[in-house]
Amino acid sequence: MADKPAKVMICRHSGVTRITHWLNVLAVSLLLMSGLQIFNAHPALYWGAASTFAEPWVSMKKVEVGGEPRGITTVGDLRFDTTGLFGWSGAEGAREQRGFPAWATIPSYRSLADGRRWHFFFAWLFVINGLVYWLWGLARGHIAKDLLPSRAQLRPGHILHEIVTHARLRFPKGEPARSYNVIQKLTYLLVIVVLLPLMVATGLSMSPGFNATLPGLIDLFGGRQSARTIHFLAATGIVLFVAVHLVLVVVSGFWNNMRSMITGRYAIEATGADGDRA
Repeated sequence: MADKPAKVMICRHSGVTRITHWLNVLAVSLLLMSGLQIFNAHPALYWGAASTFAEPWVSMKKVEVGGEPRGITTVGDLRFDTTGLFGWSGAEGAREQRGFPAWATIPSYRSLADGRRWHFFFAWLFVINGLVYWLWGLARGHIAKDLLPSRAQLRPGHILHEIVTHARLRFPKGEPARSYNVIQKLTYLLVIVVLLPLMVATGLSMSPGFNATLPGLIDLFGGRQSARTIHFLAATGIVLFVAVHLVLVVVSGFWNNMRSMITGRYAIEATGADGDRA
């Protein structure tokens, strides 16, 4: 039987990257759950400056159907029965009218005020943590070196090849595993350059205090309700990113990936590169 390829340990993630990553995990998780608590105060979304209560483009509510309460979620012209999960949530016999279920929100009980307190506290942690990451990344060249794709990587043929390779769950080994591929780079840039800043900007635009300081920001997003909708959509995009990210962490080598994000050490197949033999 053939011997397994020798392994070497490389330093894949710096201490600052690892610390800010885990602080982001904490902050984003609690921002999401407290945000759902805030959303539950009025579980509907609109476009424009004002709420047109009769015409939400997304809503979660309890509706009587044949004399029986049902949770109905609407998205545009589509209607879904989401009883037990959205709109009319909870276990059979203990259901209540609320957008997202109690287990998905912080706090689990109904409290808009407490939801806002949790949200604002972790929003500051998120912003400060993000600034630390950006300033350190720019100063040390991490953003330019590790996250910006090269011209060769941006060739359509190369991108298509990486998409097909990812779809087949084939992951780089040896030297290519030392750095991010173009799909990873573009995805991370989308999140940290577009989605996360968009969440911060739309969140600030919904703050009455910030509106007094910079009133033009809310107009940039088309009004308060449009800002709220964009905030929700950006959060949804982050949830989808996290879901795909976790799946890929598991299928590409859970323990190796976790070790690299905790200790910085990542095992790759030896190809003559420098490193500590595993």
